[in-house]
Amino acid sequence: MPVIVILVLILLVLILVISNIKIVPQANAYVVERLGAYYATWETGLHLKIPFIDRVAKRVSLKEMVVDFKPQPVITKDNVTMQIDNVVFYQVTDPKLFTYGVERPISAIENLTATTLRNIIGEMELDHTLTSRDVINTKITTILDSATDKWGIKVNRVELKNIMPPAEIQDAMEKQMKAERERRESILRAEGEKRSQILVAEGEKESQILRAQAEKEAAILRADAVKQQKILEAQGEAQAIEMVQKATADGLKMLNEANPTSPVLTVKSLEALAKVADGKATKIIIPSEIQGLAGLAASAKEIFKD
Repeated sequence: MPVIVILVLILLVLILVISNIKIVPQANAYVVERLGAYYATWETGLHLKIPFIDRVAKRVSLKEMVVDFKPQPVITKDNVTMQIDNVVFYQVTDPKLFTYGVERPISAIENLTATTLRNIIGEMELDHTLTSRDVINTKITTILDSATDKWGIKVNRVELKNIMPPAEIQDAMEKQMKAERERRESILRAEGEKRSQILVAEGEKESQILRAQAEKEAAILRADAVKQQKILEAQGEAQAIEMVQKATADGLKMLNEANPTSPVLTVKSLEALAKVADGKATKIIIPSEIQGLAGLAASAKEIFKD
């Protein structure tokens, strides 16, 4: 009987010891209280808790957390009520402050986000609100991060998910955007037509310039050809005249060298006179050297005899 009691006691002690061995997982922290007061923060690893004295008050995750808050009604500077929902990315940096700093920290962050968002949007008009998401996100992140430091929370980022204006505002914005798109389309079409006309005009201008240049070059070539032809003709005529003059000079030279007699010269004069008379001239002047037909005949007869 005593042996069984001892075994039971040993078993109970083992169970008690094992149940008070705590292993803290990675990216977690345990806030431990001793006799109801904060004692320590256990980080990743093996820890031993004193039974009935120590108590794990809170298990805290050190991972980055994401909270999606429901849409909040906000009023812009120009009195337009919108519904805006946002997402908050936060991380616990101090498990002790997170445990004892604020009751229901997520609810506190949600309310703080809503009030901050109303303050920021209340200073902006509708159009500015719709185009300034980055500015709003940055302002909210800075304000929340500063306010949650005492709760052991770091707000890494705040994103606006949806900005939902009233239905009539949305309808007016859609009409405005449609009109703007049509205006841009008209402008682009007009610019395209203008560009097309400019290109056509430039093409015609270039064509006329090229045509004029071609005509000019053709005229120059024709003028050069006419010039060359006239030059060649003049050269030919000059050569012909030169040859005639040379032939005439050679003939005279030969006559001089032959030392012709008076009868020969008389006959040649008669031949020249015959050629002159054979033309269309109505008047013929006979040189005084030609004396009578009898003298001419006698001279001719003497020539033929020789």
